[in-house]
Amino acid sequence: MTDWVLHLIDAGGYWGIWFLMVLENVFPPIPSELIMGIGGIRVGQGRMEMVPLLLAGTAGTTIGNYFWYLVGARLGVERLRPLVERHGRWATLEWCDVEALNRLFARYGQAIVFVFRFMPALRTMVSLPAGLFRMGHVRFLLWTGAGALIWNVILAYAGFILGSNFKEIDKYIGPAATATVAIAVIFYLYRLITWRPSAPRQE
Repeated sequence: MTDWVLHLIDAGGYWGIWFLMVLENVFPPIPSELIMGIGGIRVGQGRMEMVPLLLAGTAGTTIGNYFWYLVGARLGVERLRPLVERHGRWATLEWCDVEALNRLFARYGQAIVFVFRFMPALRTMVSLPAGLFRMGHVRFLLWTGAGALIWNVILAYAGFILGSNFKEIDKYIGPAATATVAIAVIFYLYRLITWRPSAPRQE
């Protein structure tokens, strides 16, 4: 994976960074840690500059997340109800859970979107409920962009400081990402096996 990312960054420059960061957030297998880390290495080598690098990476991250936000907004929470009532077991959700999430996003949506930008595997997934629960477009873009910028600064400067040694991190990124997905799958299976619908309320 490292060689392919390197080739695209060297061939496309800042546009290559932008494209990879959009792709990473639409199809998460490409880790942003690697993309922005290599960008930081190129800054250290004098082949890129830090500010354009951060702008390209943050713009790509925000646009990639906005795609999933629009998917959620297009579906809408109203259309979600029949799916939850029919297939709630497979999602381990009931409609009362969806209503609770809706209230949570109404109250803390910007904080949730911002904080989740620093969580592997979850930072893209949070964009879908943000759209479903009608978080404002401007608020979503601002808080996504703010979280993405901070995360990208950390990654780019790590690459800048560590230099070519940063590429060694790719050996650990893959297994770490796989472990994160495995934990999520195990948690889902546990929820699925132990899930029981709530008893209907007595009138």
